[in-house]
Order: sequence, then structure tokens, then C-alpha cells
Amino acid sequence: MTMQPRLAQHTARTLWLVRHAPPLIPPGMCYGALDVAADPDATQAAAASLAAALPQHAALYSSTLQRCEQLAKAVQGLRPDLIIKNDDRLCEMDFGTWEGRPWDAIGPAALAAWTDDFAHHAPGGGESVSTFMQRVAAAFDETRAALAPGCAAAWITHAGVIRAANLIANGVRRVASAADWPTDSSPGFGAVRVLTLAD
Repeated sequence: MTMQPRLAQHTARTLWLVRHAPPLIPPGMCYGALDVAADPDATQAAAASLAAALPQHAALYSSTLQRCEQLAKAVQGLRPDLIIKNDDRLCEMDFGTWEGRPWDAIGPAALAAWTDDFAHHAPGGGESVSTFMQRVAAAFDETRAALAPGCAAAWITHAGVIRAANLIANGVRRVASAADWPTDSSPGFGAVRVLTLAD
């Protein structure tokens, strides 16, 4: 009776979804694709925790935004067995002209235009949720296909990407309505969520 769980644990492929440390930007700002740095002390603390937990020789992928690259490089400094692969598909959603503006200043009409056509409207002229989901799904499928049984990969990425990956892992690849977008499925800054990847 104990053999089956051990075998399942040994052969499971896992994807570690890691959120960057707190960004150095005032609260309430829109900063999806905005390339802002993260708090250096919080980054080092998150790196120490992640480096101690990640399996040996895990595949390490990072968003190309500096708040994620900081964490990836700090982890690699503690774990030389990990090789960073930068992937811009792991970047946060692009909010176009909204980037760097307070959410309160964007205005209810602009927000309503997005939520009324949540899948296809590009907020601020940036990126639609549909396009965003497609690029995250492409990275997800590629990561899963590259993993041998029993191996792990880690994405150092953003809240939106983590939410999208959770949906994709559960078979959801299109989000038609703002009501269907998860608001509580990403870890806090510097924290981790581990997904077991099905075949």
C-alpha cells in the first residue's frame, strides 16, 4: 500500500511558480510590463528560501523584467547547479499607456471598456487577456514537454502569470469574463506555489 504513493511522488513532474520580491514602486500603481527593480533585501531573503527548497538541477526560467531577473540571479548565486533561461513569455501582462499610472487615475470608463470585453480588449493599448493567456500557455506546454518524470522546473515570474498558469494547469485556456479571472490564486511577494503537472 505504501509503494504506490512513493512511486507517484518519484515520477511526478512539478512546476514551481515563484513571485518576485516587492517592487520599488508606490502602492496603487499599474506596473505590469513596467521594468521596475525589486527590494534588494527582500530579494535576497526570497532567494535564500528558494535555493534551500528547490530540487537539484531544477530547470530555472525567469521573466526578463529586472524584478524577476534579480531573484533568479540571487538564487543561482546560492545554487550554481541551476542554469537560468530567460523567457519573455513569463513577463507580466502589458497594460500599454496605463503602465506607471495610479489605478485610480485610469478612470472608470477605461476600466469598464476592458471588463466589458475582458478577453479581447487591450487595456491601455497593450495586451489582451486572450493574447496573454496564449503566450503563457505556450511557455507552460513547452516547460511540461521538456520535463522528464520526477524532474522540476521553476518559473520566477509575476502574479498575473501565476494566475494564468494555475488556470492552464486546470484545463482553462480562455477566460471570457472578468468574473472568471482568479483574484486570490497567486502567492505573495517572494512566495512559491508548486503545481504537479499531469501528462
